[in-house]
Amino acid sequence: MTFLQLSEANIIGTVIAFILGLFIVPLVIAYSEKKGLMDKPNERKIHSHPIPRLGGVAIWICSILSFFSLILLSYYPHRSLLSGLLLGSSLIFLLGLIDDIYGLGAKFKFINQITIASIVFCLGVKITTIFVPFIGLVELHPILSYFGTIAWIVGISNAVNFIDGVDGLAGSVITISSVTLGLIAVALVPSDTVSSLIAFILAGSMLGFLTYNFHPAKIFMGDSGALFAGFLLSVLSIMYQMKATDIKMYVPLLILAVPILDITFSSLRRILKGTSPFVADAEHIHHKLLKFGFSQNKAVLILVAFSIVMGGIATYIAA
Repeated sequence: MTFLQLSEANIIGTVIAFILGLFIVPLVIAYSEKKGLMDKPNERKIHSHPIPRLGGVAIWICSILSFFSLILLSYYPHRSLLSGLLLGSSLIFLLGLIDDIYGLGAKFKFINQITIASIVFCLGVKITTIFVPFIGLVELHPILSYFGTIAWIVGISNAVNFIDGVDGLAGSVITISSVTLGLIAVALVPSDTVSSLIAFILAGSMLGFLTYNFHPAKIFMGDSGALFAGFLLSVLSIMYQMKATDIKMYVPLLILAVPILDITFSSLRRILKGTSPFVADAEHIHHKLLKFGFSQNKAVLILVAFSIVMGGIATYIAA
């Protein structure tokens, strides 16, 4: 028997994560500067001086501490998929952290992302059905279920990482997506307590981080933060899809429209040019907005506004 109602737990979790972020992010900034763990400018980056790149450490710590704080407050969301969500997100955070510190090859990261996603699949987080118009709900063959789940998790994790190129953009989109997924999870009958709680905690952690990430940024989230958040969003969206039985299961496509559109066009552009879709460049949506003459803040505002509109439509459809 818990002492907290769901809505109270979500609010408390968000507040705890946000407050922790206000104190932990400056500590990470100081540590990164002391150890020289900085993101240095180059031809495809828009910042002009080295900036700490371990923001993901703060985001992960805030999220985990907030979750366990709620357990101490006697709120524990029992759900079989919780282990996959926590284990998988922590493993991919660790992968991103190693990349932020030492640098890893694209193929090596990709293989490890598939491995982590496979672990989560084996723990029960999987796309088992799809809705086909005029036909209805179709159960996927286990092989299709596996490949579809892996493609979604790895794709969204990297898509969120792709949009982390302008101060405040990735963090803002992640926050909007998290809140939207959290609200939809609350509205489900019965409510999905795990998804809603994790979604709001992620939003709180990201808000704390954004306090130091808006232009001019004092810290970047790095691969550790982007992959961690992207992984959580991908898994939370699958957990929603597992409960949907009609066209509503495609709602996550709207919620994650910004990173999905960016990674789709980026990958197609690179393939058509004969280059690897995993090789970074400076032609993402946010780069194009900057080339059109928009400032960093205006580019972020445009994409955030689009994300809010898509999130609103998604919430309306899911309601």
